[in-house]
Amino acid sequence: MSAAAITTIVKMVESLPDQVQEKVIEHIREFIAELEEEHLWDTSFQQTQDNLIAAAQKAKQEIAAGQSTPMDFEKL
Repeated sequence: MSAAAITTIVKMVESLPDQVQEKVIEHIREFIAELEEEHLWDTSFQQTQDNLIAAAQKAKQEIAAGQSTPMDFEKL
């Protein structure tokens, strides 16, 4: 984000009453926290994607070879 965009946002928030500014800040904090969590999830998923693909391929092979049994959801 450019410095000009940040300055614009700060000016917009500063023009609000103090009580509203606090609400805006809290929403921004929550939004940033959600973005950080999403980034961590995406990174984690990318790092494990090869393992997930390998596990799926192995499962398909076991099913094709008759080495698997249907899942009994009642036992879960």
